[in-house]
Amino acid sequence: MTDPTPRRPLLPGWLVLTLALLLALGLGILASSINQRRVEARLVRVQFMQPLEAEEASPERWSRSFPRQSLAWQSSRDPAGAPAFLYEQVRDFLVERPRLAVLWAGFPFARAWKWPRSHVHSVEDVVGTPRIDEETPAACWACKSSDAPRLMTRDGLEAFYAQDFEHHKSEATNPIACLDCHDPQTMELRISRPALKEALQRQGRDPEKASLQEKRSLVCAQCHVEYYFKGKKENRLTHPWDEGLTPEAFEESYARAGHVDWIHPISGARMLKMQHPDYELSQKGPHARAGISCADCHMPYITEGSARVTDHSMRPPSRNLLAACQVCHLWSEAELLDSILQPQLATRQVREQAEKVLVAAHLEIGDAARHGATDAELEEVRDLLTRAQLSWDYVASANSHGFHAPEEALRILGRSLDLAGQCRERTREIRATMGRREPVPIPDLSTKAKAQAFIKPYEEAAR
Repeated sequence: MTDPTPRRPLLPGWLVLTLALLLALGLGILASSINQRRVEARLVRVQFMQPLEAEEASPERWSRSFPRQSLAWQSSRDPAGAPAFLYEQVRDFLVERPRLAVLWAGFPFARAWKWPRSHVHSVEDVVGTPRIDEETPAACWACKSSDAPRLMTRDGLEAFYAQDFEHHKSEATNPIACLDCHDPQTMELRISRPALKEALQRQGRDPEKASLQEKRSLVCAQCHVEYYFKGKKENRLTHPWDEGLTPEAFEESYARAGHVDWIHPISGARMLKMQHPDYELSQKGPHARAGISCADCHMPYITEGSARVTDHSMRPPSRNLLAACQVCHLWSEAELLDSILQPQLATRQVREQAEKVLVAAHLEIGDAARHGATDAELEEVRDLLTRAQLSWDYVASANSHGFHAPEEALRILGRSLDLAGQCRERTREIRATMGRREPVPIPDLSTKAKAQAFIKPYEEAAR
């Protein structure tokens, strides 16, 4: 027997229509956002006030065609816009964290490590740093001057890399600017540095087929990455990505390449200095997993009058919450700042503990060596120390203070502590067989001057 009562629809017709309209509107907004940069790139071609040469590196000449972007880029000269641990202004890391001089003893970073300023200052900062010496290769210009692509083309890549830093000092005068990321004829994003193209190709990826959203991070990955100079004479700029982007993968790549940055003068360990693996660490973070690019947060859209342009001041998102964060996160400014600060504080706490343990490990191995332990006996503990410091440095040298990937940063620092703990336990056993059971005293490392004075005799003896 059928039920004569008519069935009601699950949803009223007006509600279905409303939901359909909202869905269509949302998809339209999403499509508009995705295509915005393509449209911007096409429209910008007709804005040229004058043509640009194929390798035009002068920011001043670009500014004639793109005054808004140029003014934003120049605004990063203001120290208030400089990257920092949230709002703390750290100018000299060796002053803030003197133990670093011991960890990098025998390497140029023990002389100086100041917080990197904006792209506007890239040339003056690299020329003025005490880390530059007669052994510094020309490859260092690759991430400091937009003249580098022209010099690479003119001299040939192999010849450019084989020269020393001083060789190009008079010609590499333009800082990192427009040419480094944009094609001067089309304004489209492009990869201008051969090292990144080569790294991607070794991974089986075609740099020319990268999507627009990928390029909005890859243009940053030209420099904000880990790298080394391959070959004692060639000094070819190389990214150790063949096995992956993690510290464990880097260990494999460097072992396969037989690369070592320096021998630590206190412990005798073969050391690997991490540079600034911002791209690599960020790929393990929540924003990258959600498809967010570097530019989405560091170069968000802003409105100037009737124009909608990309913010070329490249500020940290914490200084640009409305445009960079609140587009997606509908939180208050206080909540957003706290969400940035808390991962950074957690990272700093574990990072400082790792630094203490690593310093002790260097001193304990050094004590064992001075009292008769052989290289064969110390090989295992030195290898553990190399791996432990690489993991610590992977996080310590990245510019986000752990924020780009908080869970991964803490995992890596935990790995550093574990390896360093194994190193110290095995070193204690070695020292015990020599009758040396007392703890190795930790010197006064409370200031940069005291730490550098402590390592000086070791560095002189190693020369």
